[in-house]
Amino acid sequence: MILVIDTSSSTAAIATLNGDRKETFVSPRGGDLQATLRHIAHVEDVTQVAVATGPGSFTGLRVGVSFALGLAMGLRIPIVPLPTLDLQAARSDEPVTAVAEAGRGRFYFRLPDGTSGVGEPAAISTRYPLVGRLASREALTAAGHRFKPEEELRRFVDAAAILLETALEVPYRNLEIEYMQSFSRKP
Repeated sequence: MILVIDTSSSTAAIATLNGDRKETFVSPRGGDLQATLRHIAHVEDVTQVAVATGPGSFTGLRVGVSFALGLAMGLRIPIVPLPTLDLQAARSDEPVTAVAEAGRGRFYFRLPDGTSGVGEPAAISTRYPLVGRLASREALTAAGHRFKPEEELRRFVDAAAILLETALEVPYRNLEIEYMQSFSRKP
């Protein structure tokens, strides 16, 4: 069974892929998340761990990547990094702009052509609909962005399965978190 962990946003998404059986669990980050992950690790025969590696919440990424890395190393199983924005974009068959919160009113984004960045809503192209797990959408919709309706998107587990078809395992020491955030002060 493959365990997929994404703690890059204010809510965590966990998926299990075991042949034809695919499940998704979404919960706030916190104690319940760790309990759910521990339960899955004890009940299921985890053979591979995939983890969202950012960009996203600094603390959330560290929690998810640390748990995934510890589990993979402890069980001596492969680990696969999955970029957060690629996970979001894989939820749609049509071109979308994937977004994740960056703090201070800014968002990480990846356009369909692969261009990535971090900026305020007005700095992000409105050409494509947005996809992302966000705590708040108001600033983006106020800037003229539209979100692709949830019912038109794949489930998280199905998007992860698509990425896992071509994702590569990495040695434990080579797992990297993608931080796009600049730490400069706003003028």
